[in-house]
Amino acid sequence: MKFKVTVLPGDGIGIEVTREAVACLETVAEKFGHEFEFIEQLIGGVALDKTGVPLPDQTLETCLASDAVLLGAVGAPQYDNNPPKLKPETGLLGLRAGLGVFANLRPAFLHETLINASPLKPEIVRGTDMLIVRELAGGAYFGQPREITEERGLNTMAYTAPEVERVARVAFEIARGRRNKVSSIDKANVLESSQLWRKVVTRVGADYPDVTLEHGYVDSCAMALVTRPTSFDVIVTENLFGDILSDEAAVLTGSLGMLPSASIGGKVDLYEPVHGSAPDIAGRGIANPLGAIASAAMLLRHTCKLEAPAAALETAISRILADGYGTPDLKSQPNQVSTSEIGRHIRRHIAQSAA
Repeated sequence: MKFKVTVLPGDGIGIEVTREAVACLETVAEKFGHEFEFIEQLIGGVALDKTGVPLPDQTLETCLASDAVLLGAVGAPQYDNNPPKLKPETGLLGLRAGLGVFANLRPAFLHETLINASPLKPEIVRGTDMLIVRELAGGAYFGQPREITEERGLNTMAYTAPEVERVARVAFEIARGRRNKVSSIDKANVLESSQLWRKVVTRVGADYPDVTLEHGYVDSCAMALVTRPTSFDVIVTENLFGDILSDEAAVLTGSLGMLPSASIGGKVDLYEPVHGSAPDIAGRGIANPLGAIASAAMLLRHTCKLEAPAAALETAISRILADGYGTPDLKSQPNQVSTSEIGRHIRRHIAQSAA
């Protein structure tokens, strides 16, 4: 099978980690008899520098003509004082909106090998395996009106019932393939948008009697993530809360650099590691590419429907960690190697796997 993938390396370490993810997909294609066509385009700060906008029309057009999009990261300090329309992050928001994706899947899985890299005690964090389903197209990030003056900043958090229902159904369907539990997180004791959220999720949950549904407040959930993380299976929540909680959950696994994500439900699916552009380590060859490589595995599973190659890539990640390899962010790993060496070891394991 042949697949067309638009690659958006973006800024900072995005360039380095995306390079390794693409190389791993090429190895998978060779091993399992598939073909990928990769087309590289601009987004973020590099797009601002070259075209004057963070999301050029050509980039979005190419993405919409592809089977999937693989993104690195966007952002750099030199753009922090730019007006909103000229910030790298605006390019990412525009991309998500242009693709029409609305459900962001963020798994947080702790490899046993990395248990000492987690900030939590082993007896608390061992066995952590959750998936956060973050609503991606609504809420405060997109609500209108919005404004900023010298004296006032305004954002609007709004949701409609159909927006909540569609992401809730994604969460319940995924839970059926996991441990049949959904935790819906809101702030219904304060926010009207959350009161609607809870009402709609409860209604959707009635269609899934085999899945246990629990409701929780976002502040309580934030505490529970660091006191009883293994109690969660699938978490579904709105955009802003999901952004914060998924980053918190990611740290539990030993490093933000470990975690992948998939944004689905629109015209074309988008895959990217959870981490940012990390300009302080960009170009030094020490960035952790495993989040980007795991995102490539999600691309194989969700867009290409290639379960065996996806599993082979994830198994390769587990094996190199078990072999003790890691980048400097994984301080518990005895074999400290570079970004490119991690990629090389992953590809070696894929090549040796059974097709």
